[in-house]
Amino acid sequence: MKLSVNDLLIKALGVALIQTPKCNVTYTGDNLIKYSRADVSVAVSTPTGLITPIVRDAANKSPSAISAEMKDLAGRARDGKLQPVEYQGGTASLSNMGMYGIKQFEAVINPPQGMIMAIGAGEKRPYIVDDALGVATVMSATGSFDHRAIDGADGAELMKLFKQLIESPMGMIA
Repeated sequence: MKLSVNDLLIKALGVALIQTPKCNVTYTGDNLIKYSRADVSVAVSTPTGLITPIVRDAANKSPSAISAEMKDLAGRARDGKLQPVEYQGGTASLSNMGMYGIKQFEAVINPPQGMIMAIGAGEKRPYIVDDALGVATVMSATGSFDHRAIDGADGAELMKLFKQLIESPMGMIA
């Protein structure tokens, strides 16, 4: 099975949420709810608008299992055949506009979730490694955090972990 970049992004966000538990929360105004499982909602474009089917327990699934699940969820989302349990209740969201050539954007948090990760298109850019200039494919990741639920320093820690996972994806595949 061929993996997509999105499959690895879902896995990385799931792992980062588990490793940064203060970010794996929802906020309902009066209650901050903490989760031990990372359920990643993934934005999917359909003929009737966006919907966010959920990859449950994304941190503990292989990228190939995530890939198969997303293909199924996205197909049924486009056909209008998802059940409410399949798109309600995620702990964080991922929105990837890379396929549209969008370099960077800020996504709006999907309440009651405490955060959303916005992913831009991968593009070749100058990059310095060991004091040598080279070219690398680079993408942007912008985290939006509800500061009523997630402290900025905790959000920064999640972003750091997410970056490390994406820059060394073989650790997620093994």
